[in-house]
Amino acid sequence: MNHASDNSSSERSTGNPKLLNDSSQLEQASAALDLRWSKTTLERVTSELADLVCFSHLRWDFVYQRPQHLLSRCAQTRRVFFVEEPIASPDETCWLDIDQRECGVWVVVPHLPNSLDEEQAIALQKLLLNQLLVEAQIQSPILWYYTPMAVPFTHHIKAAAVIYDCMDELSAFKGAHPELQAREAYLFKLADLVFTGGRSLYEAKQHQHSSIYAFPSSIDAAHFAYARSLVEEPADQAEIPHPRLGFYGVVDERMDLALLDGIAQARPDWHLVIIGPVVKIDPATLPSHPNVHYLGGKSYQELPTYLAGWDVALLPFARNESTRFISPTKTPEYLAAGKPVVSTSIRDVVRPYGEEKLVHIADTVPEFVAAIAQALDPNQTNSEWLSRVDAFLSQISWDLTWQTMNDLIETAIANKPQKTQDSIQPKAAVGNRLTLAKQPVPITANVEKSAR
Repeated sequence: MNHASDNSSSERSTGNPKLLNDSSQLEQASAALDLRWSKTTLERVTSELADLVCFSHLRWDFVYQRPQHLLSRCAQTRRVFFVEEPIASPDETCWLDIDQRECGVWVVVPHLPNSLDEEQAIALQKLLLNQLLVEAQIQSPILWYYTPMAVPFTHHIKAAAVIYDCMDELSAFKGAHPELQAREAYLFKLADLVFTGGRSLYEAKQHQHSSIYAFPSSIDAAHFAYARSLVEEPADQAEIPHPRLGFYGVVDERMDLALLDGIAQARPDWHLVIIGPVVKIDPATLPSHPNVHYLGGKSYQELPTYLAGWDVALLPFARNESTRFISPTKTPEYLAAGKPVVSTSIRDVVRPYGEEKLVHIADTVPEFVAAIAQALDPNQTNSEWLSRVDAFLSQISWDLTWQTMNDLIETAIANKPQKTQDSIQPKAAVGNRLTLAKQPVPITANVEKSAR
């Protein structure tokens, strides 16, 4: 999170640089920093709960996944600020766009000059963040990290607790920053708690921290179960013939394009429906056949309407370093929709879904074609299979996951010793705080956790 970037790329714009060369120039720039709130009138309330400030490499409005599921639930009981990676500004101005989403989360988007080097970008992000803490009266927040790249401009903050929700092995992804592993190691030292996005990632990280917990991908089952009773088709899918084999998610280097191509060629009577944005790969490399249909990105609310019209759902992930530790959120979502699933042998799909005979596992084109043919057989997706699916899914939910996480966080806060490190404290008068969230809504659910 150290270079300004546009919405679609992590690369900085280039041009005729006008660099801020010393601390005095940075301080001068800070005088012009601007925080642009989406609301001009803010109510005031008193709350004893610590605010949560999240730093993410993912944009809130990109694809609805783990961060949105967890932090929207967090925002029911405390203020949540979701700080995204910077966007390049064409001039030398710096500001934060701060906008509240319907769920109560405040999305914070830094805008930085496109002429900055990394050290300057870090310095300005620190200044912007300090100003946010002052103006929003954020004192001793919970710091929640999805990206270790935010550590250089945040480690000075006195935190009620530091949480690293390690949802992926980011260093294995295409275009990973060369300093990412070193900064992650430092984040492990700062963190009070570490959560992992799956069991395989937990197994890889478990010896790096004394308080680390596995929280695999979970489910809002009711949202996707709606697909079981839907009849009306989305317009862009309605004319696609059956049988339909569907996938939704980000289309990037983790997708096994050769596998998709092989399936399309082996069975031209089957139609592949691909939903999601294409990132980090050339769209020209995607399989191009009359029976492969790319419908673009869809909102989280729309996904059940597309799932309802599929015959089989696919997880055609490549088996490489970037997929070694993934725990696909779509696995339980597909199942909640009542769709048979065929997946490559991703570890966190094989365990537990493959072992429980809930998902078909295949890797080669012939294996995948055979598994899809089996999944299309109505006798294979009977009421007994669906009953086992529902019994499995009844044990997991995002509500349960968040409640378990929150209990761990509250315990960590209670047990955290007071530190004497330099800290940022708002200079505004202490009193009733600005409220930038909805009224609290209690969460009641049983708790299930996977812990070391």
